[in-house]
Amino acid sequence: MENRLRVLRAERAWSQQDLAGRLEVSRQSVNAIETGKYDPSLPLAFRIAELFDRPIEEIFVSPSSRSSKAI
Repeated sequence: MENRLRVLRAERAWSQQDLAGRLEVSRQSVNAIETGKYDPSLPLAFRIAELFDRPIEEIFVSPSSRSSKAI
């Protein structure tokens, strides 16, 4: 799943460790989410959205929704 987490984190000048601390997860988890190697659980996705004060849909993009827009 694509996401804008790295961009949102960079806009706030937060390191992966800073974000991990705010979300109460490991830095490795943040890295895995940013690189698309791991999709966050729904509760974690909601915490991320709340932290950045954005709807989940602005942070995470489902591959299926991306392909349907291209049609």
